[in-house]
Order: sequence, then structure tokens, then C-alpha cells
Amino acid sequence: MKYSLLFGLLLSACCCSAENPPSPEAFLGYPLGAHFTPHHKIVGYFQEVAKAVPDEMKLEQYGTTYEGRPLLLAFIASPENLRRLQDIRQNNLRLAGELHDKAPDEHAPVIVWLSYNVHGNEPASSEAAMKMLYELVNPASTRAKEWLKNTVVIIDPCINPDGRDRYVHWYNDVVGAEPNPDPQSREHQEPWPRGRTNHYNFDLNRDWAWQTQTETQQRLKRYNQWLPQIHVDYHEQGFNNPYYFAPAAEPYHDVITPWQREFQVLIGKNNARYFDHNGWLYFTKEEFDLFYPSYGDTYPIYNGAIGMTFEQGGIGAGLAVQTADGDTLTLAQRLEHHFTTGISTVEMASANADRLIKEYHNYFIASITHPGGEYKAYYLRNDSFGDRLERLKGFLDRNGLHYVSVNPGMLTGVDYETGKPVTFKAAAGDIVINANQPKSNLVRVLFERRSRITDSITYDITAWSVPYVYGVQAYGLNEYVVASTRPIAGDAEPVAQGQAPADTTYAYAVRWTGMGSVRFLTRLLKQGIKVRYAERPFQSGGVSFDNGTLIVPSTGNRGLGDRLWPMLKKAAHEAGVAPQPIATGFVDKGADFGSGLVHLIHRPRVAVMTGEETNSLNAGEVWHLFEQEIGYPVTLLNTESLGRIAWKNFDVVILPNGDYRGLEEKGVSESLRNWVREGGRLIAMQNAVDQLARMEWGIRLKGDDGDKKDDDKDKKGDDDTNLHRYGDRQRDEAASSVPGSIYKVELDNTHPLAFGYPDHYYTLKEDDKVFEFLKDGGWNVGVIRKNGYVSGFTGVKAKMKIKDALVFGVMEMGRGAVVYMADDPLFRSFWENGKLLFCNAVFLVR
Repeated sequence: MKYSLLFGLLLSACCCSAENPPSPEAFLGYPLGAHFTPHHKIVGYFQEVAKAVPDEMKLEQYGTTYEGRPLLLAFIASPENLRRLQDIRQNNLRLAGELHDKAPDEHAPVIVWLSYNVHGNEPASSEAAMKMLYELVNPASTRAKEWLKNTVVIIDPCINPDGRDRYVHWYNDVVGAEPNPDPQSREHQEPWPRGRTNHYNFDLNRDWAWQTQTETQQRLKRYNQWLPQIHVDYHEQGFNNPYYFAPAAEPYHDVITPWQREFQVLIGKNNARYFDHNGWLYFTKEEFDLFYPSYGDTYPIYNGAIGMTFEQGGIGAGLAVQTADGDTLTLAQRLEHHFTTGISTVEMASANADRLIKEYHNYFIASITHPGGEYKAYYLRNDSFGDRLERLKGFLDRNGLHYVSVNPGMLTGVDYETGKPVTFKAAAGDIVINANQPKSNLVRVLFERRSRITDSITYDITAWSVPYVYGVQAYGLNEYVVASTRPIAGDAEPVAQGQAPADTTYAYAVRWTGMGSVRFLTRLLKQGIKVRYAERPFQSGGVSFDNGTLIVPSTGNRGLGDRLWPMLKKAAHEAGVAPQPIATGFVDKGADFGSGLVHLIHRPRVAVMTGEETNSLNAGEVWHLFEQEIGYPVTLLNTESLGRIAWKNFDVVILPNGDYRGLEEKGVSESLRNWVREGGRLIAMQNAVDQLARMEWGIRLKGDDGDKKDDDKDKKGDDDTNLHRYGDRQRDEAASSVPGSIYKVELDNTHPLAFGYPDHYYTLKEDDKVFEFLKDGGWNVGVIRKNGYVSGFTGVKAKMKIKDALVFGVMEMGRGAVVYMADDPLFRSFWENGKLLFCNAVFLVR
């Protein structure tokens, strides 16, 4: 009887455990808000709840971060819906027009996806995610049980674990026994690079569409397999700000439907009901707009969802901070606010489930049958031997955008470069994106030639047309194009394979046409293989090669013997390029391979400046390019050590965007100049160019010609140009602003900095800074002419200034050179066509 009683108690405890998941406080050992929770404990809590209620929650690891931390999704539903989770997902894809095996069921659960902590130093949301999870599975929560009858909730508890742990570990290391609410305290002064970003200092909230980072790539693969009806992206803002929730501010992109606008208002009013009841401050319809396509609210919106951003005041707040109005804001308060908007959202989704599903289905029906926009199809040219279109096709695949090959024939469309209608011939490898597809609105937003913006006061860049981003020639068509039934014969070169070329091979040539060429070069340099490049075009064996072509001579690599071809073959396969055997160094046209116009590429020792005097995002772009895209070693130097750096240990030094106060020290500046004169190559980017201009390094900032005043006018003091309305101050500032616009740059593609390009390039301008043409040993490689504007908002004053000016140039200095890049060719790592320009500066400029 004793053992039976004991067994009964144990069985009862097990059953109770299976039905009663632990609260966050019980699992963590402290109340939520008392401490910042490290990521591994958040993971542990979600795992523990999944074990406790397997019939209500499924936990899935969808990937890992660069630093190896797990990325999780939690699916919470009623037991009945959890058992048929896969069927619900597939039915949702039928509603979205992406699955055609049978008719969709509109009497289906609504899907709500909640994303937390995309910015690591906005940490309250991951704490709120644990409370949200517990509320949804808590047996005592009758409201949650009711909601889950027709709602599936997906929780991503931490989009950016690396950034979160960077912040949490730093904060826990510097906080005292009790938190100090004084904003001056060190616990509120987070050091560079801060926890906002991921391992490579990327802002993951601006990476949704572009998917340059591993966290985004893995998450979006799962997101596009679900395509929820509602998505909420949780953030924090400055700690003096009240809470922000939808509806959003203007501008709205015009693809956003009346229903998507209406439901944002419904959610906002329900949030307001909770906040009013608790006496919490909030605001709506300000600051956070719905235009740029790569946010956690806009990307879901352009994919048919109700996408929203919720922002709690709290960046830099720590566990407690005194705000400007004298109140003390705590972590416990911040997470409670996020928890409340989460509950409110699920509540409204459940209450409006039928209409949400119906409107969602109608959205995709309209996308397929009546797509909007200027064009019915987008025609994209293959770039012969380059890889630009292949990279663009990868982008389309990652976003689930459909494209087709084309039949032979003639077509008519609007040329993206001129804006004029032309007739052209279909060529091998070209593709067409028809607008009549489920994601037609996303296609339209990403490919529209000119952005149509309703309000100049916007939160982010205002132009991003994908053909300009990738450097691919495009045409807008007024008719749909039928998929190819017979391929067009092409002249593509085969990728290296099979047996080694004959022993008579004198050299191997690889065209310098894209990032594949760069990856091939870096693989060879790291193995000690000698590589040269042709400064001018040449012809050999009846085959023409452009300037920049890489040449790997057999005679210059005799030490490798029979190993040379296998090494080239492997590198070519990995890089996706095709080495062409050359029988002789005596060319048909151009310079022979022994000419002084065929230059040896010395393996450069590269350093990039990082630290407090640099912009962490821009420094991260450079770091990511070297490590993740071209696989070439780079040394990261701290700006705090500028006065102690042995410049002679490097051949190339990169100054990303920043404010290099240390460079203004006379000794540092002079030692850097001497290093350049002795053969070093300095690459200055964005504000670093401006700073070198102020330090008289051979470049000068261009003045504002459009703002000159006639000193002879208005002598009587009746000049009203300085009279401004206070309420118009944002509009007045916009006149000089350039929040990300596309401009056409005229290129001198005979210079190594522009090898691999046509005679033009499309740049993203983020400010109105342009420079005078270089003189005395300078090369004006990339300039903007009078009619360079292409797309996006540019203020009236700024537009007058951005003309007949330099954006990319090279100044020779002794045996070395300074490369000036006034615009960022690596912008957020998605400005694909700028990457070769940057790599030219690193490897080819002399």
C-alpha cells in the first residue's frame, strides 16, 4: 500500500507537470524584469515549456547565428490545431496562391507571427516573449484557450541572439548591486559596436528583403513557408519616448490595401483601450512609416499580411533609468507594455479571424488576376560572361518570386536607363518576371523604376529599384511573356571541368566581370599563385577579352608544376568562373602578356579601421565582405590605436564611414601620408573622404552653388528668406536632405577602379556631399553630371548641388594612391553592383 501510494503521488506529479508548464519566474529563479536573461536561458525556458505541454506547443530550431546560437520558432495552438499544423500551413499557402494541389479552405485558423528582439540592445521584448508564451499555454488562462481555438501563434523569441548576448553580458558585467537610474551612469553608456546589430554589425531589421545575413536567410525561408496573416515586430526606442503602435505614419506605399490600413487602425484602437485603462502614454501615426520594403512591418505587408512595428521606450535604459520627465522607467514596465500589445494583437486576430482569412485570400487573388503597377512584366538582360543576373536570380529565389526564360523574338518595352520605349531582341539567358503572380505587389515595390513617395519625411532610403542595385539592364513590358518552350542558343563559356588542357597552354584567362572573378582571384592569391591582369582589352586565338581580365601564366607558376591546373580547376568551380586556355603570350590584338600593361597582382595585406570613431554598420559591411563573400583575410584595427599602428605591415588600409578624430593629430596624419607615398593604398569612404578633404589630402568638398545670395539685394532689411514657420521645420530641413536616392554615375572604365563595368554605374546617395574634380595626379573615375538624378526623394537644394561633381576618384601620391569613395558601394551589403567597384580598389588600383 505504501509503494502504491508513492507511485500514485509520482504519477500525479508527472501528470501535473505535463499539464502545468513552469512560469518564467519558476524556471529562471527571479521575476521577469529583475535581471536581463541571457539567451541560453530563454532557449531553456522555451524548451521546458515545450516538454510540459507537447499537445499545445511545438518548438523548432530553424537555424543558428554566426556565433553558433540557436534560432527558434515556437508554434502555439489548440491541441486539435497543433495536431494538423502541417495541414494548416499548406492550406495557408493555397490561400496565398502558392500551392495548387486543391482548393483552399477559408474556414481556417488565422496565423499570428510575433518577432522579438531583432535589435540586441532592445532587450525587453525577449523578456516579454517568455511572458507571452506562458500566458498562451497557462491552463488558468481561459481567454488564451478561447483565442487559440481559431488562432495559431508563432513566436520567434529572439531574432538576434548574438547582439542580445553582447548587450546582456556587457550590462550584467557593469551594473552594480542595484541598478543606478542616473542616465550618466556607465550602465547606460553602451560601448562600440553596441548590441543592436548581429555578429557582423548588420541591422537585421533592414535585411528582410535583401537577406544578406545568415539569420535573415534562415528565418525568411521559414517565413515564406508560412506567410502569416499578421506579423508584429517588437522594438525599443529612446527611453524618453512613450510607446508607439500602429497605425503607422505616412508615407505608405500605394500597394498597401484599404484593408491593411483599416486593420492597423483596429489593432491600434484595441491597444489604446488597454493603455488607456492602465494610464500608459503612447503615440501613433508618427515617425515610423510604411515605405522601405525591407523592414519587419513592410516586408510582411508587401507579402499580404498586416505588418506592424511596436516600439517601447528603452534603449540605454538598463534595468531602470530616470526619464526626462522625472519618472523611473524599469525593465519590468517595458516588458509589460510589450506583453500587453501582444495579447491585444492575438485577441483582435481571434475576434476577426474569418475576415482576416477572407481578405488575405482576396489579396492574393487580386495579385494574380489584377496586378497593379506601371508594367505587366519586367525583362532582365543576361550580362554575357558576368554573374550579375545569376546573383539577382538568387535574390528572386530567396523571396519566392517567379520568373521564366524567354522565347526567341523581338519585344518592346521601356528601357530602365532612358525611360523611353525601345524594341529589342531576346537573348540567351534573359529572364522575365511576370506581374501576375501571388507576390505581384512585392515585385512591383522592388522593381518599380521610380519610387512614388507621398511624403518626403521618411524613416529610411527612398529608392532601391533592383535592376539598379544589381547593375542589370531591364525593360518594363506592357504585356505578359509566355515561358520559353525552346531555349535561345548562347555563347556562354563552360565552367572548367574534365581533363587538363594540353601542355602547350601558355596561360589561363578569366574575365573580370563580377564577384565570381573576385572569389577566383582571392583563392589563387591565398595559395601563392601568381596572377596578372590586363590593363587594356586584348584578343587571343580569335577570342576577345576586356580590360581587367585575369591572366595566370604557366611560366610564372612553374614551381607548382602539374598542380597548377587542378588548383585552378578547383578554384574556378568554387567561384563559378571559366578559365580559358591561352596558347601563346603573343596576342592577336592588344598588349602581349610580358608588356608593362599586364600587371602582377601582389597579394595585399589588408586592414580595416574599426572602433568608436567608425560607424559600426559601415565597418561591418567591409568585414562581412572579406570574410563571408570573398574569403580573404583582413585585419581589424582599433581607431584608439591610430597613433601606434605600424602602417608598414599593411598594403591596403580601409577607412569606413566615420569621424576619425585621431587622424587630425599631426603625427598620425603625417605617418599615414608617408605610408601612402611609399606605396600604400588608402581607401576612404563617405565621411572619411570629407575629413580628408578638410585635411587637404588633394580633394575638396563641392560648395552649394544653388544657395548663393546677391549681397546687393534687400539692403533695407526686408529680406524674408530667413522667415520660417516653426511647424514647417521638418519640411524646411527636407529641402537639403537626401534620404537615399539613386543617381547615375558616369564611369571612366579604362581606369582599374572601374574595370568590369560599362561606362556608367548607379549609386545610392545618402547625403548631398559631392566633391570637386581632382587635379594634379588625380583620376576622376566616377562623376555625376547635370542630369544624374534617377529615383527617390532629393530635396530641392540638394538636387541643385548634386551635379558635375566627383563621387569616386583616385589620387596618386608618390608610389601609392588614395581611393575616394564618397558614396557607399557596399550599402547594407545589398547594393550588389557596388561590390566589384570596392574590390577593384582593393586588388587592382595601383
